[in-house]
Amino acid sequence: MNDSETIKITVATVTWNAAPVLRRTLHSVAEQDYPNVQHVIVDGCSSDDTLTLLRQYQEKESHEGALRHDIQVLSETDKGLYDAMNKALLLAEGDYIIFLNAGDKFHDHHVLTRVAAAAKEGKPAVIYGDTDIVDDAGTFLRLRHLRPPLHLDWKSFRHGMLVCHQAFFARTDIARNAPYNLRYRFSADYDWCIRILKRSHVLGLPTKNLGIVVADYLDGGMTTKNHRRSLMERLRIMVKHYGWTTTLAMHTSFVFRAARRTVARAKSRG
Repeated sequence: MNDSETIKITVATVTWNAAPVLRRTLHSVAEQDYPNVQHVIVDGCSSDDTLTLLRQYQEKESHEGALRHDIQVLSETDKGLYDAMNKALLLAEGDYIIFLNAGDKFHDHHVLTRVAAAAKEGKPAVIYGDTDIVDDAGTFLRLRHLRPPLHLDWKSFRHGMLVCHQAFFARTDIARNAPYNLRYRFSADYDWCIRILKRSHVLGLPTKNLGIVVADYLDGGMTTKNHRRSLMERLRIMVKHYGWTTTLAMHTSFVFRAARRTVARAKSRG
């Protein structure tokens, strides 16, 4: 890994026919005030204006030698979202990697500067933060109801995905050796985060909570649109990592937690 002054961060964006929401993601990365950034965009052969936007993005960033970030675009057919993410892992040159997909954005211009500063402290396996939920216009809707713990390890995810995928910076050397499991179509990111945290535990590496909102997550992503199937996959993943006893106990608490949220929403409307 590089010295702290030269920490490189890979931002990976996977996209397919997402031109209406892609522009704000590209703008968000371009506006980061940290210079040592590789932006890898893996496109699944989009048929809309996605590739035009990506060419414009590259041209704008390289205009008159003003390029600050290394931009790499790969457009080819794939086997779905997580296959494309695995391609991004292979292309990553940074010390850390974050997946910021089309429609999502960093919360402000200084996020990557703060990540690089946190990387000085023991080269943590994972650097993470909080997430805001936004609508198609990028307007704040609500805080994510699952909040990142002060101390994160692989057992933390028994309580659900406490850290949003878009706010989870993983050391690339660990992440590349733990590719996404393509058997999961909707929740491979949940399994991926647990496996990275398990590996960090084996290696005795710390995790670091930034204590800030890292990302603005677009409401209604793939997992939300396929909620039932995602939940079934998460059940399988939890059994795999935590066993049936823990999984059933946790799912009982999930049901009560969801019921409390429903009651609270009903009271707020009343």
